[in-house]
Amino acid sequence: MNANKLASRRSSKSDLARVDAHSVKAVEYKELPELTEEMLARAKINKGGRPYSPNPRKLISLRLPANVIERWKATGPGWQTRMAERLSKVR
Repeated sequence: MNANKLASRRSSKSDLARVDAHSVKAVEYKELPELTEEMLARAKINKGGRPYSPNPRKLISLRLPANVIERWKATGPGWQTRMAERLSKVR
């Protein structure tokens, strides 16, 4: 990225001021379909997010020598997972 160029703001490409200014009129309610029991039966609740892990990871702070970290990083992507697996085998 060019250091002299300012980052542009993301835009929803929508006229939000016009949308916010709109008030729903009684006539517009007639356009909506009737909500039926069958529609409600098909509805699904999506809570989103990740599923809970039975063995969640915990954040800690650990100081290691720079050469140890560099050797692990040199093994490529996933080095942190491989390090955690190796540490879990040590008893």
